[in-house]
Amino acid sequence: MESRKNRQVIFLMTDTTRKDMLGCYGDPRMKTPNLDRLAREGIRYENAYSCQPVCGPARSAIFTGTFPHTNGMVTNSVAMGDNVKTIGQRLQDAGIHCGYIGKWHLDGGDYFGLGRCPEGWDSRYWYDMRCYLEELTEEERLKSRRRETSYCQDMTEEFTYAHRCTDRALAFLEECEGQDFFLTVSYDEPHGPSLSPEPFNTMYEGFQYEDSPVFHDSLEGKPFMQRLWAGENLEAPPEELRKPNPVMCQLLGCNSFADYEMGRILDVARERFPDAMIIYTSDHGAMLGAHRLTAKNAAMYKEIANVPLIIKGGEAGKVVDAPASHIDLAPTILEYFGEHIPKILEGRSMLSQIYDTSAAVNDVVYTEFTRYEVDHDGFGGLQLMRAATDGRYKLVIHLLDTDEFYDTLTDPHEVDNRINDPECAAERNRLHDRILEHMNDTRDLYRGYQWAVRPWRPEKKALWANDGCTRQRENEEYEPRQLDYDTGLEMTEAVRGKQEKD
Repeated sequence: MESRKNRQVIFLMTDTTRKDMLGCYGDPRMKTPNLDRLAREGIRYENAYSCQPVCGPARSAIFTGTFPHTNGMVTNSVAMGDNVKTIGQRLQDAGIHCGYIGKWHLDGGDYFGLGRCPEGWDSRYWYDMRCYLEELTEEERLKSRRRETSYCQDMTEEFTYAHRCTDRALAFLEECEGQDFFLTVSYDEPHGPSLSPEPFNTMYEGFQYEDSPVFHDSLEGKPFMQRLWAGENLEAPPEELRKPNPVMCQLLGCNSFADYEMGRILDVARERFPDAMIIYTSDHGAMLGAHRLTAKNAAMYKEIANVPLIIKGGEAGKVVDAPASHIDLAPTILEYFGEHIPKILEGRSMLSQIYDTSAAVNDVVYTEFTRYEVDHDGFGGLQLMRAATDGRYKLVIHLLDTDEFYDTLTDPHEVDNRINDPECAAERNRLHDRILEHMNDTRDLYRGYQWAVRPWRPEKKALWANDGCTRQRENEEYEPRQLDYDTGLEMTEAVRGKQEKD
């Protein structure tokens, strides 16, 4: 009897890589040969979306299979709930060796983390950014946080976080030949300070994006918060927004350096783990002057929310245009390993689509935002946003601001906000209903009539009871079944009409 092949997953992730920062997504000026080759060997997703375009919340969705509003990590530097389990914990309990190497950002600590290996991952390989900094002298720590370090004569590949993460990943792979395993390698690069050695540090000197409507967007008729976010860029001429600048050039160079480091892993994987599933994505992108904006915040613009996603392990050389989401990665990995997909997970497995790209998984995917960073007063503070796209239409609801609706077929640059256009009412309202349904289905703690009663939806009425339901957490593992408030007995239905009491 033929023995079962090992099931092995290598999950690669960078921080702040826009989709168009990979050559395989259409810009030949981007030097990413290793990821481009991976795309030829696997599937490239055109409409994959981050669940929240900021580091920690985005990662919380990837590694728990639950949205930030469910797992509690609605902003950077806020820890997930104690009863939230990661994919590593679930797989380890199933006897699968799990290693996590690189940026974690889920423990509620500062940017660098606490340096402690969480449950579910092999502590011998754990290496968050605090671990890296504790290897350095004080002088080296300062050097590691300065952009100008890239141009120092003694800047070496070996000094970088990316290189040290790759070395650990290769050691993990050396040990795990012939085993089932799940390995995550999570690079901080190309996120600022975007350090990289020669030749990457000067690879994009003088680079600028071609002129595009995104640099001419006046932000008129758009959320007030976007005009605040734009700051001085609001009055800047388009050519000023896209001119070469050191921050962007270093980001792109560091992105190519990260591709080089991932190439070291991919070469070993091809030689020693040819049947392994390999997944690459980024937590979010960066605006880089598009719509007069920088960095990321509460928006569903493609520059920050539409992330690269490449998966090798099924069909090869295919492109999927249907919408996809980070929320689906955890259930995909669980099904790949032959494990049960818990009810508590809020996505669905993509495995059937990986094996057959004509298979349908999602017709709509969702993105949210609550706050950028609990430690910072800036970045707009509280920005409550819920958004959805079906790949063509996008609806973005800003609870405290102006909403947005885009038809990306006729307006691929997302410049014309048609939220009040009667010609768009049917598609707009359809996505609106889906957002409200999604908020209910996922027990969104911020749900309420305010999301339904928008100026452009006059038929929606405010109700004290909202939808009139009790929606308890339904879990099958790790904790007892919740009890019904009215009986004290185990609940029989997680969602039920609320009984009003005097």
